[in-house]
Amino acid sequence: MNWLWALVVGLVLGVLARAILPGKQHIPLWLTVIFGMLGGLLGNAVSGWAGVADTSGIDWIRHVLQLAGAVLIVALGAPLWASIRGKRGTREQGRRAA
Repeated sequence: MNWLWALVVGLVLGVLARAILPGKQHIPLWLTVIFGMLGGLLGNAVSGWAGVADTSGIDWIRHVLQLAGAVLIVALGAPLWASIRGKRGTREQGRRAA
């Protein structure tokens, strides 16, 4: 059941990260989930290093760090994915077509 929870949290974090970042990220949904899961892991690691991973009540600091990790991973991963897939910005595509 933990893998299902990781997928759900990864989807939510990835979609939120894409919504926070300006512009359109040309990445598929499955990659959004993976980036969200990686961001969640990064946020958990940082919260553990900072000593705020386990608190009484809702761990708001940990959740904010997970979201920040997802934003960072999506911000770095989306251009990398575009360069691997050969998709640049729409301006460059228009220049190549002309």
